Amino acid sequence: MHIVETLSGIYVLDIFGEMRIATRPKVPVPVYGERVVEGLRIWDPHRSKLAALLVKSRLAGGFGDLVNELNLQPDAKVLYLGAATGTTVSHVSDLVPGGLVYAVEFSPRSMRDLLSLCQARDNIVPLLEDASRPEKYASFLEPVDLVYQDVAQRNQAEIASRNAARYLKPGGSLVLMIKARSVDVTADPKEVCRAEIERLEGFDLLSVSNLRPYHQDHWAVVARKRAKAP
Repeated sequence: MHIVETLSGIYVLDIFGEMRIATRPKVPVPVYGERVVEGLRIWDPHRSKLAALLVKSRLAGGFGDLVNELNLQPDAKVLYLGAATGTTVSHVSDLVPGGLVYAVEFSPRSMRDLLSLCQARDNIVPLLEDASRPEKYASFLEPVDLVYQDVAQRNQAEIASRNAARYLKPGGSLVLMIKARSVDVTADPKEVCRAEIERLEGFDLLSVSNLRPYHQDHWAVVARKRAKAP
């Protein structure tokens, strides 16, 4: 194994000629069956849309710019909407060892697995709530540097905009994973993506990435919250 590059805690590895990315946890144990190599957890782009975005950006030559846009400094605060069982949450947790990940998940079954992950990590705050009602968890949150959203609901852009308006710092980043088939199963996925982007409010668009071949009919939107006018 050869470490090719390291940016903000994200390692780019060459393992027998294959490019992989990884994060370094405080305790090097697998979370979802991933490989652990010399203390690094291999981040599978087939299992994590954020990993897919990072891998594609590395292949396209925009890795450094994307990492900077994510605002994932070691002490960053992250609002993660749609945490599921914690696959991607666990890697984000690795990247912000001195920060916090507020992990919102609506499914009690998924939350049970997420709670198991939280027992081994002190920087994840699990919230059993509906991301479409951000006012419900206001008492638990502080302003955050990044809003990351991966929810299977129809009004994905609206949910992102409402949460960012309430919790994201001006100049903070949004990563919105658009699941086109969850919005409209009959429409052209590209048109669904375009329409959702147009519904975002208060952002400057930085990039839009198709996540194929890792995830079908999924797009990753990266945007920055506009500062309020003086």
